[in-house]
Amino acid sequence: MPTSIITTDDLREFKMELLDDIKNLLSKQSKGKLKRYLKSSEVMDLLQISPGTLQNLRINGTIPYTKVGGIIYYDAEEIQSVMTANRVQHGLNS
Repeated sequence: MPTSIITTDDLREFKMELLDDIKNLLSKQSKGKLKRYLKSSEVMDLLQISPGTLQNLRINGTIPYTKVGGIIYYDAEEIQSVMTANRVQHGLNS
C-alpha cells in the first residue's frame, strides 16, 4: 500500500479550498439561493429520521408541511424554527 506524505503546503491549500467553499455556501444562503422547500427524503436526510418518524411529526403537527398533488414539501426555515423552539439546554447551575 503506497504511502502519501502530506506537507504543510498541502494543508494550507486544503484550508484555502475549504474556506472558499464555506464562503460560497454562506453567500448563496444570504442571497436565498439555497432550496427553500424540501421534499420528504431531503428532510429525512437532514434530520436523520425514518419515514415513520417524519409521518408522526406531520400527524401530530410538529412539522408544518404543504401538499401539492401527491408531493409533500417542507419549508426549510420552518424546520429550523421547530428545531430551535424545541432546543433543550442544560445549564451548569441547574
